[in-house]
Order: sequence, then structure tokens, then C-alpha cells
Amino acid sequence: MTYDRNPFPAGDADRHALWEMLVRRDIDAFIGQDWSMVEHDFVAESFFGMHAHFLSNADAWRLQFPRLDIYRDEWLRQAKETAATKFAEPLREALFRVTNMRDIDVDGDRAVLHKKFDGSVAKADGSVDRLKWQTLYFCTRVGGSWKIAGFVGYMPHPLGS
Repeated sequence: MTYDRNPFPAGDADRHALWEMLVRRDIDAFIGQDWSMVEHDFVAESFFGMHAHFLSNADAWRLQFPRLDIYRDEWLRQAKETAATKFAEPLREALFRVTNMRDIDVDGDRAVLHKKFDGSVAKADGSVDRLKWQTLYFCTRVGGSWKIAGFVGYMPHPLGS
């Protein structure tokens, strides 16, 4: 199965680990509606997330997730909604196909990750779910492991469109 192949070799340990956390583990947890798979991937005490509402005007972006529990609840809501949808193709493979996270800037114990969704997933009723947005993740190394400190998500892709 090459559709879920990590583009970063094990020798590029930081980027390899960050991709595993924010692509493979995130997709598998989301499909399984299993928050426990990702709950330890966050800096819980200081996490926050911005919601861009798919708008290119940054003045419209909001601090919608000031705490991790608020984000967790929304993540679980979306996972449940997705699980209730009948797809015409294997969802896991489709999510890997439409996800791109090749731009990862690492400087010491900090990293900024550019995760983009660009594609469609066929639904059983003949319609499609169009995924066309991006998220900037801000990560930090804590106790030797990478953690998500925050993000600006649901931005249009490409930005400005």
C-alpha cells in the first residue's frame, strides 16, 4: 500500500515523526472515532486553535477552540458525522490521497506544519465530498516527543481563493 507512505525517510526523524502524528495517526483515529489515539499528541494546558471558516480574510478568523476539550468535542462530532456517511470508495485510502503535508519547517524544538486537503471523496449516493482547505499546525517538542501546541485551520486552499 503506497497511498499511505510517509514521504519523509526515517533518517529525517523529526519530519517523519510529525507526519506520522498529523497524517497517519490523525486519519486512523478520525476514521475510528477514537480520540484516545491522539489525545496525548497535544500540549493540553496551553493548546488553542483558530478557525478560518474557509475565508481568506484573516480578520474573519476566530479563536473557536480556546481549549483542547472544545476542539476534542468538535473533532469527535465531525468524526461521527463522517462515520455515518456512506462512501463509494475506501475512506482511509481517499483521505490519504487528498492529504498533503510535505512542507514542515523545523527549528530546534519548534515546528510549523502545512497540511493541505485537495481532492474529492466519492459518496455512495453519487455525490462527492470536496476537501479543499489547509491548516497550519504549531508544534513543540516536549519530553522528547512532538506535540501540537495550536493551529490555524479550515483556511481556504489555496489561500486567497
